[in-house]
Formats: sequence, structure tokens, C-alpha cells
Amino acid sequence: MKSLTGVGLNQPRCALGIRLRVYIIKQRPIITNPFLIPLSIATSRKKSQKKRVTEIHHPSPSPSPSMAAEEKWTVIFTYGTLKRGFSNHVLMQDLILAGDAIYLGHAITVTPLPLVCGPYSVPFLLNFPGAGDKVRGELYSVSPRALIRLDELEGTRRGHYERLPISIREEVQGREGEGEIVKAEAYYAHRSYAEQLWSRNGMKGLRCYSEKEVLDYVKRKDRPQDITFLDQIRIFIASSAN
Repeated sequence: MKSLTGVGLNQPRCALGIRLRVYIIKQRPIITNPFLIPLSIATSRKKSQKKRVTEIHHPSPSPSPSMAAEEKWTVIFTYGTLKRGFSNHVLMQDLILAGDAIYLGHAITVTPLPLVCGPYSVPFLLNFPGAGDKVRGELYSVSPRALIRLDELEGTRRGHYERLPISIREEVQGREGEGEIVKAEAYYAHRSYAEQLWSRNGMKGLRCYSEKEVLDYVKRKDRPQDITFLDQIRIFIASSAN
């Protein structure tokens, strides 16, 4: 520690005090104002804050659970009338225009699954992995709002279809079997009648719902309105395949 020898004792006390204060400041800097942060520390804190925002990807302040849920989109595999060029694709077009859906491309199921037609040539995918063939269709990414509309169309609350996970491979033109495998969801025939529908179709499935099947397709507005769709399915199952 530096000696005080050499500091005139005959000097005024205020002068001595000033020298002592200067000496202490030089040896141990003290930040008396908490808001005066050194530039290096402030810069370091700003970089740290930017990094955290980038990693979390949430706006400030943190979103509520409902806001976070709205950010989660779902990949949907369509194999029937929701595909481009088919009758219910108008819904997908509306969702895309509203910013609630994105077309991802053509795809095929990783595992063989039965694809059959029910009453009025309505397509049904059956959750019997290993039976039937690998099914071709289209992939869409949809928002939670779009998912609600799709669930309503497919009658998930009425026991028509049920939305379940499915493994899909994206199709790359000219490179079959090399596309990326995607975890998606699809609308399967409800388990309450799926097995009977499979038997009604002679346990033979389609690889693709095409224009051939559409020839016998009847739109909802043109079907009998005095019975439910489940009743129509039951009537179809009970009828002869001929």
C-alpha cells in the first residue's frame, strides 16, 4: 500500500481528504450509481438477451398458454376429396388464402394401409397397418383454426372419422423412396365400423383415390338428408358388394 509519507501534514484537512479519496478511487473503482454500468458489461448483457430471444422464439412478454397453442401447426395427410382437383379441396383453398394452410407436396404412406370406398364413393383410410398398399396423397401444414374446420368436415365428434398419427414419406420426383419421412396425422375411418368396411370391400384396397372413383361420388348436398352419415355407412356395409 502506498505510504502517506510525503503528504504534507501542515496542508489543510480538505486537501488531504481529496488526495486520500483520489488514491482510493485509483486502487478500487467503486460504482456508486447502479445505473452507470460499464460499456463492456452492458454490451455483454445485450448480446446475452438477444441470444435468449433467438433460442426461445417467443415475443416479449412471454405468451400465454393459449397464444402458445395457436403457434402449433399440424401436418395433415390428405388422401381423398381434400386433394387438389377434388370436390372438397375448395376448403383447403380457402384455408390457404386465409393464411391457415400451406401445401407441402405429394407424399406416400411409409406403411401399407387399406384405402377403400364407402357409400357414395366416399374414401376411407383404415387403420390396419400392413394390409392394403402404400397410399398416395398430399401433405398440408395447417393452423389450429384450420384443424377445427377440418375436424368438423370429417365429423370427428360424430364418429365418422378419427384423426390419428401416421408416418408419411415425401415424394421426390424421379427418386422414389428417397423422400424425407414426416410425422403427420390423417383422418381414418372410425374404429366402430372400420373392420366391417374392410370386409365389405373384399379386403382389397386402393393405392390412390383417383378420377375413376370420383365418377360415382355424390356430394353431401345431393345425398339423402333424412338419415345420418353413420346410417348411410351401415346401409352400405349391410348391402351386397354386387
